[in-house]
Amino acid sequence: MAPKDRKPHVSRNPDLIRGVGKYSRSKMYHKRGLWAIKAKNGGAFPKHEKQAAAAAPVEKPPKFYPADDVKKPLVNKRKARPTKLRASITPGTVLIILAGRFKGKRVVFLKQLTSGLLLVTGPFKINGVPLRRVNQSYVIATSTKVDISGVNVEKFDDKYFGKKVEKKKKKGEGEFFEAEKEEKNTLPQDKKDDQKTVDAALLASIEAVPDLKSYLGARFSLKAGMKPHELYNGILSKLLRACVIVTLRALEGGRISQYRPAHRHTSAQGWSRLWVEM
Repeated sequence: MAPKDRKPHVSRNPDLIRGVGKYSRSKMYHKRGLWAIKAKNGGAFPKHEKQAAAAAPVEKPPKFYPADDVKKPLVNKRKARPTKLRASITPGTVLIILAGRFKGKRVVFLKQLTSGLLLVTGPFKINGVPLRRVNQSYVIATSTKVDISGVNVEKFDDKYFGKKVEKKKKKGEGEFFEAEKEEKNTLPQDKKDDQKTVDAALLASIEAVPDLKSYLGARFSLKAGMKPHELYNGILSKLLRACVIVTLRALEGGRISQYRPAHRHTSAQGWSRLWVEM
């Protein structure tokens, strides 16, 4: 279809000369139909309320912009999932801490917190390990278990172990050059009482089992004649085999001249000896 020819816009009051219209002001009042609009609204023109002015921004935009583009952080749409607890770790299981201040110490597992960390204790009276949180990646679960049915751990959560943030005081002119007095962080009395309550319930069940108290007090270490691959239900054996597999993949392209198991009567222990020639 051909487009329709549009007529040019023509004013209702054409100019005779510049500034002088053809019709008078009263004539245009009737010609535009303003009398009808006024009659519909009770003899007065309708009034429109003014719109509220947009609120001025609190912060003024910067006058200068950086020359380089500033990267905006990506929106994280991941939903937090609860940390899955290992099947070998159950309430009352004796764990061995592998890293940190108390590495090598044996502790008793009490419960898993909301953050996924493990709530453990020594008890403090036996090996000096207080109530603390530990990541399950840095512990080894043993087959030894302690009866913790008499221990109440409902009040312990992640907020219990949070630190109080104190505002720093501004120094005056006279205190600026003075040496600061170091204040030692002291443990609140209520936390000391909580530790004694938990230890008392644990010690009752620990002392009922012979040699369990000395077992928890001893630090874990490998001694002469001990085979790592035969300890703790083969956990270290799996780690040893994984290390050998990684080594073989790293040396891919080399020549393995000889491979012989260290013990003929075992199958998994054959990974302990390996000769590699490049």
